[in-house]
Amino acid sequence: MTVSRVLRNQEDVSNATRQKVLQVAKRLGYVPNKIAGALASQRVNLVGVIIPSMSNMVFPEVMSAISRTLEDSVLQPVVGITDYLPEKEEKVLFEMLSWRPSGVIIAGLEHSDASRAMLRASGIPVVEIMDTDGEPIDSVVGISHRAAGRKMGEAIIAAGYRRIAFLGTKMPLDHRARKRFEGFTQALAKSGIEVADHEFYSGGSALAKGREMTQAVLSRCGDVDFIYYSNDMIGAGGLLYLLEQGVNVPGEIGLAGFNGVELLKGLPKQLATMDSCRSEIGRKAAEIILTRCHDEGADTAPVRVELSPMISPGDTLRMVGR
Repeated sequence: MTVSRVLRNQEDVSNATRQKVLQVAKRLGYVPNKIAGALASQRVNLVGVIIPSMSNMVFPEVMSAISRTLEDSVLQPVVGITDYLPEKEEKVLFEMLSWRPSGVIIAGLEHSDASRAMLRASGIPVVEIMDTDGEPIDSVVGISHRAAGRKMGEAIIAAGYRRIAFLGTKMPLDHRARKRFEGFTQALAKSGIEVADHEFYSGGSALAKGREMTQAVLSRCGDVDFIYYSNDMIGAGGLLYLLEQGVNVPGEIGLAGFNGVELLKGLPKQLATMDSCRSEIGRKAAEIILTRCHDEGADTAPVRVELSPMISPGDTLRMVGR
């Protein structure tokens, strides 16, 4: 009975006894049968984390924050990748839920009818992350991407730029980029400005695509004085291309991206950007799951957490008063 209590991580065992049991289990290579335990509890100590990509530098940081938050608990995150495809999300979600996890953290608010039905019927805590522009199934933690795009548009206009282009990922697949674009164009329209040109891409190296798209836009529309990129990686490619061409940034052409990627701090100029609050999103989402799973008196009402990203002007956006 004592061994059972230790292996189930119950607290009514002395630390000395706990360590003795764990040492023997480690020496024997013993691994508990979680399936047998799940038959009794109807749940396993897994948290399904469903994200569109691990190659996108945003999501590893979210995953790290989730893992750090859960590491002192019995819960273990398990990752599923959807490649931004609704049909793949359905498949990943079906497999995840078939294991009866303790909770699900899933990126985005846009899901197929089948995915939404599975999440609603799961009977477990569901936290949708990254985006708050829409109706969540249960709890949600993220930012308003429309507000983020609008805020950047207002800053660009306030800095005196008027011939503004947008370069980004293909909108049908990247809903959050689409919402930022919508907020951005709304801010421009409010000041009587239309997007001078735009270019979209899918697949391939983001840095290379940033260079290619920047060159293509400037060859079509040579009087552009600002380019807003849907993410920092393509923005970095555009910045490197312009510097190689001897363009004065931000004097002749200003630039801004999105996400606040740490890796890009080694660029010759610091790209203007907006932090997408990745670590905080991962941490808060995991905390909601922890509270709902282990605090018997916890309020089970859906939680809504909307974070406020800030603009970092870097060296590529003239700011008013600078």
